[in-house]
Amino acid sequence: MSIHEIWRIVFAAAVVVICPYLLVRADTRRRHLRDAIPLTVALVIPALGGMTFSLFSTFIVLVMAAAALVPSRLFHIPYLATLDIAAVVAAFFTFAQLLLRSADPGESIAALIMLCWLWEEGRRSVQWQRPRGIVLGEYLVLRGFLTCLEPHFVGERTFPLFWGISAERLQGVLSILCGGIFLAIIVPRYLRTREEHRIIADVNAKGESLQPEYTPATPECPHPERWKMYDSMSAEVEVLDFLRQTVITLKPNLVVETGTFMGVSTLAIAEGLKQNGFGRVITVEFDPKVFAKAKERIEASGLGPWIDARNQSSLDLQVEDTIDLLFSDSDIDTDLREREVRHFLPRISPTGLILIHDASSYQKVVREGALRLEAEGLISAVLIPTPRGLVVAQKRTGRR
Repeated sequence: MSIHEIWRIVFAAAVVVICPYLLVRADTRRRHLRDAIPLTVALVIPALGGMTFSLFSTFIVLVMAAAALVPSRLFHIPYLATLDIAAVVAAFFTFAQLLLRSADPGESIAALIMLCWLWEEGRRSVQWQRPRGIVLGEYLVLRGFLTCLEPHFVGERTFPLFWGISAERLQGVLSILCGGIFLAIIVPRYLRTREEHRIIADVNAKGESLQPEYTPATPECPHPERWKMYDSMSAEVEVLDFLRQTVITLKPNLVVETGTFMGVSTLAIAEGLKQNGFGRVITVEFDPKVFAKAKERIEASGLGPWIDARNQSSLDLQVEDTIDLLFSDSDIDTDLREREVRHFLPRISPTGLILIHDASSYQKVVREGALRLEAEGLISAVLIPTPRGLVVAQKRTGRR
């Protein structure tokens, strides 16, 4: 047996066992699924995929779909999440198949690009709360295009079936159609759900975990990945720390927070109040479903005595006492935060602070609203260059 043949056997063994296992283990860990899943999925899906990767790609998907039922049912994880993991493994098998049969380098490179894209799409789907199944849908589309392009690399392998269309091109077109239809079903259904509700469902399914900040780079914050977040709507972890320390430093009697959401920032404020030994935070959340989740979290935290949580619009909240700290973190897609500052400004202490979240140059609405308030002489603002941006301001009226 030649060295070349030994190398091919070793590589084939790595393809069938080691590499898929490592891929699945890494994918399940970043999706925060159970530790037992990697071994199960690595043994079931890649093995069946490996036996069928020489058949039509449509058959591969059918086998994956059937095999994914085993770990999904066994470990009670979302079926589409399992299929997304399986799609990455299938993309790896595609690349390995082309490499092992000494295909045209261009075809192997295209398969490697597809694998890298799907791997990154898996990361984005976790970090940005994209719909489950999107990796599978994109795999079908990309695999279809790769199959259609295959004759350009190595020539036609089969006789035309009809109208001069070969079996390769036909299966490629079918794969693209199936992927397109699948994406057309899951994406609109996903987008019809409010982002807050999607995040809550995601947290209920797999819990919270720290991950790199998701926002793109901005001129003032070119390295957002240096920050951490729990989800795409709660404040960055570093901003939560800043908020907690601001409460400890400022010693406020009354804090008002708009946009309770999951209650993460509310608890950070309450922890500061507890350390001070006095004060309270009034936090308001308009969405009843989101408020119920936040209320549940607050009650379980043991910080309830420091928190007055209300299910109402921030603009309907009437405060009789002087506000020492206002944290505006509500709806980001409208001018609501600007209107909140205007609404509460008469009740804010001249020595109090106004914090407005999501004021980066990426989120122009909030930033422009804060600068407009400053231009009108209502506040003095400092723009803190966090990934999502934070305004630290103080009202000018009454300041000595």
